[in-house]
Amino acid sequence: MSIFHRALDRLADFIWKGRKVSLRFTADYRTACFAVPLIRKLLADSEDGETYRFSIAHWHLNERPPLHIHRGEVSTVRIDGPLQNAGTSYLPLGGLIESSGVTAHLDPVEADRLDRRVQETVERTIREWIIEHGLYDRPRGHREIDRRKADQAARAVIARWVTEQFGEPETVQPFDSRKGSDHA
Repeated sequence: MSIFHRALDRLADFIWKGRKVSLRFTADYRTACFAVPLIRKLLADSEDGETYRFSIAHWHLNERPPLHIHRGEVSTVRIDGPLQNAGTSYLPLGGLIESSGVTAHLDPVEADRLDRRVQETVERTIREWIIEHGLYDRPRGHREIDRRKADQAARAVIARWVTEQFGEPETVQPFDSRKGSDHA
């Protein structure tokens, strides 16, 4: 698409915020069975849709499809696919480390070794968390949740945490423009 067409498209987005676009594509049946539900989730005009889109926004920046992305506070490791047959196992095609002052490309063996090391660290940390919080002593829960109730409970926890961290929010009186300024 030319620069001119992209500029017109952005202008149209600005002018017609509610504008809808019809998408048409052809896919193998097996692929469509996986892709269509994902596409529906990505296109949802909701917080969930926004979250799904955000979670994959970096995909178009990479030359290869990411198998895993491990993020720290400053550093990121990306393991690139697709997986390649390596005798009795599979290896990624490579990887990338990005950190403060460092950008390093990894060969397939380095990427596999670092990926395994990060996964072992994550597994160890999860198991430590389980022990610290006595989760083995609780009855095993179901993976499925009642989304409405769970989201409502989560928002209540967040509101409580915000109050504990920052105190009660100040109540703001509605401003009535007919009365004029409160500052005399």
